[in-house]
Amino acid sequence: MTAPVSGAVSAREAAAAPTAVIDVSVLVPAKDEAGNLALFLELCRETFAVQTERYEVIVIDDGSRDESWALLQSLMPQYPFLRPVRHRTQRGIAEALRTGYLNARGDILVFYPADLQFKPEDIPRLVAPIMAGESDMVTGFKQGKYEKAFVSRIYNGLSRTLFEIPVRDLNNVKAYRREIMAALPMRPDFHRYMIVLAAAQGFTVTEVPVPLYARHSGRSKFGFSRIPVGVLDMLAVWFELRFGQKPLLAFGMLGAALFAVGVLSGLSALGWLLASGQGQRWVWTLIQTCLVLGSIFFATGLLGEQIAQQRAELRELRRELDADARRRELAARPASVNSDSATSGSATSGSATSGSA
Repeated sequence: MTAPVSGAVSAREAAAAPTAVIDVSVLVPAKDEAGNLALFLELCRETFAVQTERYEVIVIDDGSRDESWALLQSLMPQYPFLRPVRHRTQRGIAEALRTGYLNARGDILVFYPADLQFKPEDIPRLVAPIMAGESDMVTGFKQGKYEKAFVSRIYNGLSRTLFEIPVRDLNNVKAYRREIMAALPMRPDFHRYMIVLAAAQGFTVTEVPVPLYARHSGRSKFGFSRIPVGVLDMLAVWFELRFGQKPLLAFGMLGAALFAVGVLSGLSALGWLLASGQGQRWVWTLIQTCLVLGSIFFATGLLGEQIAQQRAELRELRRELDADARRRELAARPASVNSDSATSGSATSGSATSGSA
């Protein structure tokens, strides 16, 4: 369960939280990153200090076993833009991003790792096309040598073939509008296919080159064992996009085809029996198998249609709840704050961004 934010935010920031206006929320999943977090936040402060947009950094401690959580709490007075959230057990990057989204105040979200393979100085370059209204989602394209480059090329090549996405790197740092996260289905490892799912819903996607560096501290949490999981997830997403809304198209057509094969085989076998007086036992086994399997697949398709209808209703309810929560949040802000939020380059933005006010 996600640890409450109370007790993890400074008293000054907690008092300002209902009226604070944030343009960009940087979501940072962190698992055993105590060796990287201090430098990461210092680089964030240096980057945000020269930006007109107002930033916050939400670090999601995903069940760390090292001193990450204690370190984050100790760093809060030094970095007012920091808002740590905690998972008491590891729940994965997808859940971490979801938790960060629920705690974020910005209209633009940025997925950024804490391992310093990507430097915070590149965050504004990801955000810029969205702020300019040129794109709904921006993904980074890795520049430089990195481990598992061969596997990454295969993964991205298969993804582009299956989904026809006009970017070269699907699983990388990203910036995206808040409504994209609100529209995405919740599923394990969905962050790998955020671009695919967003593009399928009509959001525009672009990419910018982002330098890749060696890890500053610690080791990678991912190994080659993730390859088969990634492939199966890819097929699951492909099926979801092709048949998730209309499962009867897949199961029903397959069931009808098998049923038709069984019926035609039966008629053929019956005609051969009447003409020659000889029966074929294997044909009757085929007929029974096709009829049974065809009926099962067709019934599965009908059941899938009912499930798809329930999912559609739940998604619509979720959208309405999110929209209502957003309206309440905006209504709770004073009129002066609401008008100020429409002007990202206001005179107060520099001090709010740098965290030195």
